[in-house]
Amino acid sequence: MMNATIQTNLARLQIVKQKVLAALRKGENYELKTELNSEYKERRKEAVRRVIANMTVGKDVSGLFTDVLKNMHTDDLEIKKLIYLYLINYAKTQPDLVILAVNTFVKDSEDTNPLIRALAIRTMGCLHVQEVLDHLCDPLRKCLKDPSPYVRKTAVMCVAKVYDLSPAIAEENGFVEDVRRALSDANPMVISNAVTVLTEINEMAPGQNIWRLDSKTVPTLLAAINECVEWGQIAILEALAEYTPTTEKEAESICERLLPRLQHANGSVVLTTVRLLLKYEKYVHRADLLSQFSKKMVPPLITLLSSEPEIQYIALRNINIILQRHPKMLSKEIRVFFCKYNDPIYVKYEKLDVLVRICSERNTEPLLNELKEYAREVDVDFVRRAIQAIGRLAIRYESSADKAVKVLIELLQLKVNSVVQDVVVVLRDVFRRYPQNFADVVPTLCEHIDYVNEPDAKAALIWILGEYSEHISNIGNLLTSSIESFLEEEDEGVQLALVNSAVKFFLKRPQQGQALVLKALQTATEKCANPDVRDRAYIYWRLLSADPNSARAVALVEMPPVELESASLSAPLLEELIAELGSVASVLQKPAKLFVYKKTDKAGVPRDSEMANAGFDSAEGGATSAGDNNTTGGIDTSNEGEPELLISF
Repeated sequence: MMNATIQTNLARLQIVKQKVLAALRKGENYELKTELNSEYKERRKEAVRRVIANMTVGKDVSGLFTDVLKNMHTDDLEIKKLIYLYLINYAKTQPDLVILAVNTFVKDSEDTNPLIRALAIRTMGCLHVQEVLDHLCDPLRKCLKDPSPYVRKTAVMCVAKVYDLSPAIAEENGFVEDVRRALSDANPMVISNAVTVLTEINEMAPGQNIWRLDSKTVPTLLAAINECVEWGQIAILEALAEYTPTTEKEAESICERLLPRLQHANGSVVLTTVRLLLKYEKYVHRADLLSQFSKKMVPPLITLLSSEPEIQYIALRNINIILQRHPKMLSKEIRVFFCKYNDPIYVKYEKLDVLVRICSERNTEPLLNELKEYAREVDVDFVRRAIQAIGRLAIRYESSADKAVKVLIELLQLKVNSVVQDVVVVLRDVFRRYPQNFADVVPTLCEHIDYVNEPDAKAALIWILGEYSEHISNIGNLLTSSIESFLEEEDEGVQLALVNSAVKFFLKRPQQGQALVLKALQTATEKCANPDVRDRAYIYWRLLSADPNSARAVALVEMPPVELESASLSAPLLEELIAELGSVASVLQKPAKLFVYKKTDKAGVPRDSEMANAGFDSAEGGATSAGDNNTTGGIDTSNEGEPELLISF
């Protein structure tokens, strides 16, 4: 009874609260309405500011539409900007009322102040209302020929909005042709905006080929790019990256004139220029020029690594792609990629990948010393990656294998649990790569058997025991203690490794291993619940009973040397990502078509079939190294169990 009373009272309080809040909101809007109609200019100005503040935090102030419109007739540029912002926000919900503001827009588009003219034409384009479009054409036509370059560049951008709303009206009024003519404008910002608009119109109308960059326009863009702001430079560079030079000489000329863009402070300009140079490589055949371009790209890429961590990460992801086209480009700059103590972990992961990729046989020693320090860090995942990197260097360069194994043994002797597990797994791969080189290390490894407790590490160590049983004096005791806990092992890999090692021990030392192999096979066939382990044990038992020589040929066969799994992208995917260098696609290392759709496409349509048809094997673009859990540089590219990322422009 008491609970029911409490719930009733709470419900009443909630209703009262809602009524009070509604009254307060109504009271606030009423107060603003009064202030907007005040005879004092300052009070009206303050009221407009409050309206915009409320709108910004998500409050509904659409009821004040007509009152806000009354304040449009003002010479105060700040108030005019705020009111125009209000109109843009509520234009789609109040299209009929927006018509009331058209006369003011048209009047402002003829104002003596170019800022007001540009503001009026920009706002009319941003309203995106069909009813306003008919009134926009005449002011837009005048502004496209305005004496002020600021107004012209704003009007050019407005053409893209008109075309998006009604392509027919844009074509009939000659706006698209006006934008084409703007490519020869005297002002570089007008030119860059014209390039941006024509590119967007091409995307809005695929297949119509409304504009294509030709050899006559290229010199104009190259001359304008030096005086544009960074975003204008990016627009022009994007257009040039899509251009196909007609001759080798033209390609060389374009590349040489764009080399100064590599020194720009903006990272996006730098990466877009690098993308263009990489694309134009196939049109340039002079070896000295290609070498020069490659050398010129190195300093700006290195400079990006002194930026903020987020910029560093983007730069490293792009560098990773570039190095797959030019593996030796940064081989002399290996120390630049050494991890700093204050680097975020995602930057460290990327640096580690780049370090392994650019390492050559002559600089493995300093890198191994550096990786040894990384393996003493506190972050377990980073330590694991560092140890795996040591193993990859040992497998790749035989001359560095001795040094790498010494580093791994030093780390093993630290007796840090997670380090011991990773070192044992990596040593297993190194021993497979060089079967006869490191038998003397095995006894040292056996001293740390008590620290090995993870399934992968256990399986690796047991494989080593069986493979090098003739070099271990107490091998019988080690395998016996492991077989006694055979049924306690839940991992199938450990059980299979135990069966294999027991058989190998028996075949190499029959007298000492007979009782041990019998116990192992009996336990596996009679007490083990795993059918794969039982089948393996039965096969060995029958082989040993029928033909020991056949068993020796099966169990003691020389295994093929382990090879590094390719961490590189497939060739088609690499070419596509180079064409999208500096974009989100290069960071995710996925083609843009997987996560971006245009308005002409159907949102949410799976793109896996498209990728298969295009010749891409998978979203990852190739195999990854062991232990990376299908990740590349800390980013999961498998998309398994995740919704597809879709971005609409």
